[in-house]
Order: sequence, then C-alpha cells, then structure tokens
Amino acid sequence: MSDKNKKQFGVWIDSHNAIIVGKESVDKGEFIILGQVSNPGPDNNSNEKTANNQEIGLTHKYFKEIAGKMPNIDEIHLTGTGQIQEQFIKFLSDTPQYKNAQSTESTSNKMSDENLILFIAKHFN
Repeated sequence: MSDKNKKQFGVWIDSHNAIIVGKESVDKGEFIILGQVSNPGPDNNSNEKTANNQEIGLTHKYFKEIAGKMPNIDEIHLTGTGQIQEQFIKFLSDTPQYKNAQSTESTSNKMSDENLILFIAKHFN
C-alpha cells in the first residue's frame, strides 16, 4: 500500500484536550481537523481511591472517544505535552482494531489548528 492511500492521522493530546487531524476522505485529500475531544478530569473527591478509579475510567473513555474519530488507522503521529501520548499508544496497542497501527510520537506545545495541520502534513509527506 502506498503512503498516499494509507489512513494517516495526527493527534495533539494532553491530559484534558485532544485535536484529531486526518485526511478529508479518510485515505486521500488534504489534512483537516476531524474533531476535538475533551476530558474534564475527575471531580473533587475526598476519597483518594475513588478519585483514582474515576480518573482511570475518564482517561479510558477519553481515549475511546479519540479512537472513535479515527477509523482503521494505518499510521498515527501523536504530539503534545506530558506522558499522555505513551498511555494512548499503549491503549491503541491493547485494542484489537488498532494494534497493528504504526505510531510515532513527539513533544510539542499547544499550537493553532492551522499549524497542527501543517505539522502533521509535513510529518507524513
């Protein structure tokens, strides 16, 4: 399969927000913003175990929402702040539908939608 027909996606992600970039018709066309997902984080909870369990559950839900916007990934590039990219890569590798996706990651500060599109397009071209 040539690079031009691969289902390529880029995601800028931190622990609270994700911006998903992909091609207009999934495997061809220009890169565009496909969607945004937010993770509000756990409620203020006095019980540490309950707060931790809630955070794990919310993070898993957050990852499922992000993955749901990217059908049949061939290649994905994750960028953003912190260690959440590694957690998302592990989530993808543990999910049968996404386990064969090639993933790469980098670190970057939040950027405008236009700059993110250019960044992802440059990465794949």
